[in-house]
Amino acid sequence: MLNWKHENYRLKSAILGGMAALGLAAMAAASFTISASAESLLERIRNGDTIRLGFTNEPPGAYPGANGEPLGVENEITLDILKKMGTTKIEPVVTEWGSLIPGLQAGRIDIITAGMWIKPDRCRNVLFSEPVALEYDALLVPKGNPKGLHSYEDLRDKGLTLVTGAGYTAVKNAQDSGIAGDKIMQVAGPPEVAQAVKAGRAAAGALDYFNATGLVKKDYGIELADPFTSPVPPDHPAIAFSLNDPAAVDAFNAVLKDYVGSDEIMSVFAKYGYGKGNLPDGKKTADLCKD
Repeated sequence: MLNWKHENYRLKSAILGGMAALGLAAMAAASFTISASAESLLERIRNGDTIRLGFTNEPPGAYPGANGEPLGVENEITLDILKKMGTTKIEPVVTEWGSLIPGLQAGRIDIITAGMWIKPDRCRNVLFSEPVALEYDALLVPKGNPKGLHSYEDLRDKGLTLVTGAGYTAVKNAQDSGIAGDKIMQVAGPPEVAQAVKAGRAAAGALDYFNATGLVKKDYGIELADPFTSPVPPDHPAIAFSLNDPAAVDAFNAVLKDYVGSDEIMSVFAKYGYGKGNLPDGKKTADLCKD
């Protein structure tokens, strides 16, 4: 005669045993996933893994080529250094300027190569490499400079509108120069800046020198204000990393130290119209990050 109590016990034991086995398997899988996700950016670079570079469409600093490949000064510098560090596998992530830091923080990109200038407010959100270049700003005006604009103060005194990119340092520079908030137009990027000036929606546009000269070459309806008295000294573009990746920044800087001033960087500079005057001036990121 069947012993129901005994069989019930055996059934429960089998079920519990199976559940335990599944639990162990799940724990093992979870452990593997956590281990994989915990791999640092530096380890991924040294392992030759694919690294996602985030940048905008802003020649000559960083922009996508015909097939989406990363081109521009900061992109090529980063590619050279990553190769020396251990990887040539790159995934370009082209986005708007205002999406770069949020994308880095959210893990959608690994490194920002857009030639972002080192500024104290940005230093609170990203880790910058040492400077990779020196860049100057410029004022874009309609052909002939009909308003006679040569400084931010000229715009302020005449009550005229300045256009620049959303999140650009020019926004703060304009505010510090006394230009009213409703006279500072913020748009997506350089092409939109040029369009606003050409269409008369703004009297002048603020961009870095190389972006501005690139736009002037493409459109004879605009030119650079000459002379232009900038409200700030030259800026220091650098490569930006997540706050969680200090080891990667240190390793990047170690390679960058010998790369700056080398034939390799001068070849990249020459390709995009930069010269010796655009080499870093020796200022350190730690000092540039101070308020």
